[in-house]
Amino acid sequence: MKKIGIIGAMELEIEELKNSMIITKTETYAKMTFYEGTMGDVPVVLVRSGIGKVNAAICAQILADIYKVTHLINTGVAGSLNSKLDIGDILVSTEVTYHDVDVTIFGYAPGEVPQLGVKTFPADEKMSELAVTICNEVNPDIKCFKGLVVSGDQFISGKEKKEAILSLFNADCAEMEGASIGHTSFLNNIPFVIIRAISDKADDSASVDYPTFEKAAAAHSAKLTLKLVSSL
Repeated sequence: MKKIGIIGAMELEIEELKNSMIITKTETYAKMTFYEGTMGDVPVVLVRSGIGKVNAAICAQILADIYKVTHLINTGVAGSLNSKLDIGDILVSTEVTYHDVDVTIFGYAPGEVPQLGVKTFPADEKMSELAVTICNEVNPDIKCFKGLVVSGDQFISGKEKKEAILSLFNADCAEMEGASIGHTSFLNNIPFVIIRAISDKADDSASVDYPTFEKAAAAHSAKLTLKLVSSL
C-alpha cells in the first residue's frame, strides 16, 4: 500500500494541507511534528522540516525509517532562475542538485557529491509528469514548467549570486531543501518530486517580493500537492 510523505519547510507551506487531512496520530522526532493520517483515502505523513538542507535531510530519513513512506513530495516556494518563470508560476523537478557543493578540483561536476556515481538526483518521471498535468488542471491561471531545482543554504537575493549559479547550472529555480530531500530519497530508493511555486526572482528585488507573494505561491503549490496525492 502507498504511504505518501509530504514535506514543507515552513508552516505556511503545510497549513492548507494539514487542514485537508484526517489526522490519526501526531508524533515528534528531532523536534519536528509528524502528522499521520489520510488525504481522501490515501495514507500520508505530513511534516514541517524547518529551513535548510540538514533539517530537510533529517526529516526525509525519519519518513523513510520510521514511517516507511513509499513516495516523497516536497512542496514549497523558490526563487526563479529562469526568465520564463514568473512569480506565482510552478516548477516541477526533473532533477535536483546542490549549487553550493564544489569538488570540481577532483574532477567532479559542479554540485556533484563525491563517490555517489550521479551528478544530479533524478525525480521520479511518473510523479513529475503527473504533477505537471494536474497543475494545468487545478491552477489554470498560472504556468507550470519542468526543470532543474538547485539547493543551497542561502537565500538568493542578488544579481551577482544569481548569475554565478546560472554560469554553472542550467537551473530553473533556487531554494534551500529540495536537493537534500532528493539525495535522501536516492539513497533510500524512494521515488520523489519537488514542487516549487515561484515567490520571487532571486535577484535584488527578492527581499521585497518574497514576503508579498509567498502566501499565494504556497497556496498554488498546496493545491497541486493535494490532487497529486490522490492521483498517485
